[in-house]
Amino acid sequence: MKKKLEKAYKSIGEVAQILDLKDPKTGKYNTHTIRFWEKSFKQVKPKFFNTNHRYYDFKNVEILKKIKYLLKEKGFKIEGVKKLLNKEETIHLDDSSEKSISYPDRNLKYKLSKISKIVKEIKSIK
Repeated sequence: MKKKLEKAYKSIGEVAQILDLKDPKTGKYNTHTIRFWEKSFKQVKPKFFNTNHRYYDFKNVEILKKIKYLLKEKGFKIEGVKKLLNKEETIHLDDSSEKSISYPDRNLKYKLSKISKIVKEIKSIK
């Protein structure tokens, strides 16, 4: 049973390694970040098996990857990530895709394009 448990679930330390959550000063993996995200995001639900140790299944690790990506790579605030995770739409981590992350990103690109065109028109009037 223990072998299956080890394969199916990851400890908090293993998840910190998977997410590469290193403290830049010490070089050690940060597990407190995962515990903070666990408190902040209701979607992250570790299991506790007869101990006080947290174990994360594949689904939870994937959610934590999304959280890290949105916070660290995309610059979202915690409230923004909460809104995205609460949506029923699937969030894709594919950076190259035009449909990447969410509709608001595409909407922002459209608005920036419109603003750029207006600025060009104004410059041409001078």
